[in-house]
Amino acid sequence: MAVETAGARLEERWRDILSLHARTLCEIDRVLHPYGLGASDFEVLDILAAEAPAHGELCRVHNIAGRVHLSQSALSRLLGRLEKEGLLVRSVCEEDRRGVWVALTEKGRALYTQVLPLQREALARTLNAGAPLV
Repeated sequence: MAVETAGARLEERWRDILSLHARTLCEIDRVLHPYGLGASDFEVLDILAAEAPAHGELCRVHNIAGRVHLSQSALSRLLGRLEKEGLLVRSVCEEDRRGVWVALTEKGRALYTQVLPLQREALARTLNAGAPLV
């Protein structure tokens, strides 16, 4: 009986985490939609802003792939779309032709700076409302 109860509590915690995650993503998508961004788009911009804080510094796509929850092909499509929108640039690594570098453009950095407070407010609203999951 104790095993069933412990298992049920774990399952309930897991479902609470999934629910909070879904609500948070939806809220971030909602506030960023008017800017043409979604939660995954923002995550990439956020990583690039943190990894390469000075304008023009490059970040390897491999480093981004390890931090976003997207397949390699989905990440590649997302990067292509952001590049097409002028938010980032991609270039091939000269030392390792398999590697790809990515950097924010001025337009990308400006948009990131504009939407950062909105994303953080969305996080605060959903995560603070969710109460502790520990």
